Amino acid sequence: MNQEKSTGSKAYLFSIVLVAVLGGLLFGYDTAVISGAEKGLQAFFMEAKDFQYSDIWHGFTSASALIGCIIGSFLSGYLALHLGRKRSLIIAGLLFFISALGSMDPEFLFFNFGDPKFSLLMMFNVYRIIGGIGVGLASAICPMYIGEVAPYKIRGMLVSWNQFAIIFGQLVVYFVNFFILGDHIQPLVEEMGKGIAAINPAAQWTVTTGWRYMFGSEAVPAGLFALLICFVPETPRYLVSVGKDEEAMSVLSKINGSSKAAIILPEIKESMVVKTEKLMTYGWMCIFVGIMLSVFQQAVGINAVLYYAPRTFGDMGMQDPMMITVLMGFINIMFTLVAIFTVEKLGRKPLLIWGSIGMAIGAMGVAATFGHEGLEVITCVSLMIYAACFMFSWGPICWVLIAEIFPNTIRSGAVAIAVAAQWISNFIVSSSFVPMFNMHLTEGDDFGHWFTYGLYGILCLLAALFVWKLVPETKGKTLEDMTAMWRERKTY
Repeated sequence: MNQEKSTGSKAYLFSIVLVAVLGGLLFGYDTAVISGAEKGLQAFFMEAKDFQYSDIWHGFTSASALIGCIIGSFLSGYLALHLGRKRSLIIAGLLFFISALGSMDPEFLFFNFGDPKFSLLMMFNVYRIIGGIGVGLASAICPMYIGEVAPYKIRGMLVSWNQFAIIFGQLVVYFVNFFILGDHIQPLVEEMGKGIAAINPAAQWTVTTGWRYMFGSEAVPAGLFALLICFVPETPRYLVSVGKDEEAMSVLSKINGSSKAAIILPEIKESMVVKTEKLMTYGWMCIFVGIMLSVFQQAVGINAVLYYAPRTFGDMGMQDPMMITVLMGFINIMFTLVAIFTVEKLGRKPLLIWGSIGMAIGAMGVAATFGHEGLEVITCVSLMIYAACFMFSWGPICWVLIAEIFPNTIRSGAVAIAVAAQWISNFIVSSSFVPMFNMHLTEGDDFGHWFTYGLYGILCLLAALFVWKLVPETKGKTLEDMTAMWRERKTY
């Protein structure tokens, strides 16, 4: 007990971080569940008689949750500041739960079950947007929460576990979708729009029922998260900001030990002396760097690839797209672990730069080989290289930097803006992927395929240049050090 008082409890720290990263798992689960459900959903709504469910509508429906993500990320700053990090995460958990059940049964109360129509499509998208608000809140506040409770020497590693949880959530939902599909198959694109009777009998269950189970499965982890988050403490830095110094001292002591907590608390209080600092107090470059980190994380195209992975592997000619998607999920997990165990040794910038270069090579490989007979394996490997390089770099490291790079007094507002920029970029990239990928200059050519991945490759190189020139290294610095760092770098 005396040892724990002097050094803090690692078990206590890891237990509350474990609960917080469940929000990251739900983030990954909610955004990736569409990958297995989108074909069945598309075929279902193509049965509608009162409107035509076009590629544009399908792109919007597949990406509609991202509208909620934008809303949630904007709200995150206000809620984190006025309700606290903990209560904001409870709200996120409840939104996940409501969205899962509503997306599974959008007809509930207002519509006839199984009767596709335009108004039902709008209701489905409302439920997906509700879930997206939960994702937006969790995506901003989970890294913020972990960053504010973690000791600075292991902060990067612990925040990186949030990205691991995101990728693990995607892998879990790939498995869930795979097992829900079972012996059934996805409908073929050429069968869609000809009526349910024209669809392969083995795919009809996917169209009427399968996609519902896929969305509804999220209710289990969502309910667990909403319950468990009630038992974690509020962050010490938020408690200090609202004048609850004794509670902050208690949490700091449990995590760091009483002697270390006695040193940390005055440092936090000193950095919080001026509570009314404006967003631009530390110069526009501070906010610009946070925004561009978010923009580049999405502009490189990773989420379009993940959301449409089974469809893309199918277009490559792979025999079992869902199984290959699961394999890619495993690879993504392994390379996320690379970041977790190297971020405190190598630093943030080297991982981002090398990851960008690796992604550019992978994306260019896809652009050069997609659609060429006999090169399917090279295309597949290139895509996996692209995804793997993202997983040890921009995936986790962007969230680490967003959680730690801003001074205490503007963190909640600055994080909200940065994360909102990320979800706006995500929406643009994800909703434009299918139309851009399917572009043709002449009938039957592969212009859209190589153009899309070639563009992503160029953006990867620009991302590396941005990090090299403008992003500061934060390894080994406390959150309170960020105030002095940005005062020195302040640009008017």
